[in-house]
Amino acid sequence: MLIGRWLILLAGLATCVSIALYLVTRNRMYWVLAKRIFTATAAAALVFFGVLILERLAML
Repeated sequence: MLIGRWLILLAGLATCVSIALYLVTRNRMYWVLAKRIFTATAAAALVFFGVLILERLAML
């Protein structure tokens, strides 16, 4: 569980770095990369926390 949280945190950090690079260089590639990383991170976070919620409900 700790590894999953750290991976989500690092992916968020990678998104921030990519957006910062886009703002500095105005290279569209960094913006596209940031959107892809953010989309994958959001999907992974939803699945990760969804599984945690389902495990909690199963224990009730």
